[in-house]
Amino acid sequence: MKNTALTPTHEALGAKMVPFAGYNMPVSYEGVNAEHETVRNGVGVFDVSHMGEFLIEGPNSLALIQKVTSNDAAKLEIGKAQYSCMPNETGGIVDDLIVYQIKEETYLLVVNASNIEKDWNHISKYNEAIGAEMRNISDDYSLLAIQGPKAVEAMQSLTSVNLAEIKFYNFVVADFAGIDYVIISATGYTGSGGFEIYCKNSEVQQVWDKVFEAGAEFGIKPIGLAARDTLRLEMGYCLYGNDIDDTTSPFEAGLGWITKFTKDFVNSEALAKEKEEGPKRKLVAFQLEERGIPRHGYSIVDADGNEIGKVTSGTMSPSLSKGIGLGYVTTEFSKVDTPIFIQIRINKVPATVVKLPFYKNS
Repeated sequence: MKNTALTPTHEALGAKMVPFAGYNMPVSYEGVNAEHETVRNGVGVFDVSHMGEFLIEGPNSLALIQKVTSNDAAKLEIGKAQYSCMPNETGGIVDDLIVYQIKEETYLLVVNASNIEKDWNHISKYNEAIGAEMRNISDDYSLLAIQGPKAVEAMQSLTSVNLAEIKFYNFVVADFAGIDYVIISATGYTGSGGFEIYCKNSEVQQVWDKVFEAGAEFGIKPIGLAARDTLRLEMGYCLYGNDIDDTTSPFEAGLGWITKFTKDFVNSEALAKEKEEGPKRKLVAFQLEERGIPRHGYSIVDADGNEIGKVTSGTMSPSLSKGIGLGYVTTEFSKVDTPIFIQIRINKVPATVVKLPFYKNS
């Protein structure tokens, strides 16, 4: 089991630690509902240093990224980030990721912790013919997500850049918390605003301490992975391993918007055909109409009890106080307002297909 550079800090704070993607990670500190609330209304800090980081450099860097990712990375410029996915050869998804353009011929790929080795091998396989320079820097870098509506105000004293001017999916390389070069990125996973901070492992304790000092008057708190899951689910953001995996296509998962046929990429021909014909199943968002909590793996059924799909993510929404979830259903049941049922043990609990996000902060 790997530790992050901050594991002793989490333990000292009394975090409940659990194994996650091969890492010893804080799942909660004071409880998921209180932590969820902190991020929705104030400011909280997640240690997500288990995420993977690859540097792709050199004159062939863009060619490699264009080959292995579905989005059009040629649209990137220095200071911008892009959400994308890596299709496999059989119609599924190797991983979803964020691509940052750091310099003219330098890109940072941020991948899911559980897929670091798989992703590296997949990209390397295609790089044999392309010849970009690749470096896996996952073990050297830490990542903090400072999230919530008070994040800008709470963190402004720690940097010389105007945090309010960093737009969503943009970033700067600047001074932060007494460290000269960190990536400050507006690429959050909670839907409540804020930043992600990339720094070296040797720097992260200083950053953490200064973040909590600066945020004290704003009620800043450490937040665990359990609240990260409820926050992202209220926004309808996919979680790899639950909502997308090696068997789900970008079009089934509602990720057609990051699948651009302006270039040739892995399995692009088959995916173009699928786009034309339409997928046979789709990932939908639903909310329960009666009390209950939908869980990963529960059956989704029609009025007669016939199975039409499976729940991929589900929870009791702390913001809405009702059961919400994502799941794949056959396409005929995928329209908004369609009634469906979630099989919770012996009960068929009525639910309705809804439009995302579940949580609207206006």
